[in-house]
Amino acid sequence: MLMLPLLLLAAPQSVSPADLQRYDRCIALAQSDPAAAQADAGRWRIAGGRYLAQQCSGIAHATAGNWASAAAAFTDAAHAAEIAKDDVASGYWAQAGNAWLAAGEPAKARAALDAALATPALTGLQRGEAQLDRARALVAADDLAAARGDIDTALTNAADDPLAWLLSATLARRVKDLPRARHDIAEALKRSPDDASVQLEAGNIAAMGGNEAAARAAWGQAARIAPTTPVGRSAVAALRQFDDAPAN
Repeated sequence: MLMLPLLLLAAPQSVSPADLQRYDRCIALAQSDPAAAQADAGRWRIAGGRYLAQQCSGIAHATAGNWASAAAAFTDAAHAAEIAKDDVASGYWAQAGNAWLAAGEPAKARAALDAALATPALTGLQRGEAQLDRARALVAADDLAAARGDIDTALTNAADDPLAWLLSATLARRVKDLPRARHDIAEALKRSPDDASVQLEAGNIAAMGGNEAAARAAWGQAARIAPTTPVGRSAVAALRQFDDAPAN
């Protein structure tokens, strides 16, 4: 699961320099001491901190791994920003969607990400990341055609992100498009060869194409990079299939 990007979009004119300074302090505290940041954000919200305080609360919940609470806080921030007619609402909706994905709620994630992408306020990498998250929600709903559309668009907005290529390669493998899967996992490997998830998928794609040597190498690399993680354990399990294979 990706940690939420801090989508700090252009501040509105109505936000004072003092509020922006307090916001910066609250965000920094949210990443180092989530409980203290929650208390600070609560006091600030009562004092009129509005959506800046609500977003800080969301970041604090996310840092603590309380994903559903984080999503709720980002949703509140998005609604408050929309009332204020502030374009940062789109960024808050994107963060809500990301948090709902982490909470295992893809339908709620899709709704939030639809709201994030409904306006042109998100651009470039931020838009691409939101498109990738919506693609993940669509895959969870088994809407693979719509997911492919979002991923292909994201590849133009977030082409340097290895996750974009990894998700594209994985989806291609799922629909048995081996040439596309091979191309896209190669792009992911160029950008992040030390990512266990990328190596695991490289092994999966190699195995699908009948390349045992490449599958062994990639799965072995994934297991070495992250031996105690679910990804590393999946790689080890994949390698075990060769233990019982009959000798030629």
